[in-house]
Amino acid sequence: MDLIFAYAAGLLTLINPCVLPVLPIVLATALQASRHGPLAIAAGMSLSFVSLGLLVTAFGHAIGLTVDTLAQIGAVLMVGFGLVLLVPRFSTGFSLATAGVAARADQQLDLVDRSTLRGQFVGGLLLGVVWSPCVGPTLGGAISLASQGQNLGYAADIMAFFALGVSSIILALGYGARGALMRNQALMRSIAIRARPVMGAVFLLVGLALFFKLHYLAEAWLLDHMPLWLIDFSVSL
Repeated sequence: MDLIFAYAAGLLTLINPCVLPVLPIVLATALQASRHGPLAIAAGMSLSFVSLGLLVTAFGHAIGLTVDTLAQIGAVLMVGFGLVLLVPRFSTGFSLATAGVAARADQQLDLVDRSTLRGQFVGGLLLGVVWSPCVGPTLGGAISLASQGQNLGYAADIMAFFALGVSSIILALGYGARGALMRNQALMRSIAIRARPVMGAVFLLVGLALFFKLHYLAEAWLLDHMPLWLIDFSVSL
């Protein structure tokens, strides 16, 4: 379930009112550089997101935070990012707080020669930072979820599925749906606006459940009511 949640957060990251209108232009430029341009952008953004998630989780372990403490911090952050998605005033404040980082990344992006695959890959790395005022809450939610794990392997799985959601949008638009998107921008923007508070509510509820450790109660209830064959199957996975 966590992996599906991470994938959904990745999808929502780019189906965003301030990213979606610009994305077809970015992908058109990528395709002019090479037919593999969207792949290079997707790989760059994926590496950026996965690295950030692993860095945050590894840093927590390195400074001596226990798994429980790290999980509690992650739960609080998830609640915070849920509120950012739900409350326009918080969203505006987050955008202002991250504007400086995004501006510096945008300056670096202007210096990149995006006529090559290498340039598109580097561009993908930087675009994640440039779009941080918009994508930060969903990315932060995924990182908070990743921090719930007891090892970096779990965090890597969460961030990989988040990156897969991001890449799905990039590749779908780059290789098939760009024309349809351009014709239906109003509909896509409406979907993005409606999906934002839904994801915010999910982040908020999941964060609260993790903070108060309600998932342990859910697990205990399931173990008491699941048939033995299903328990054996889930353990074998």
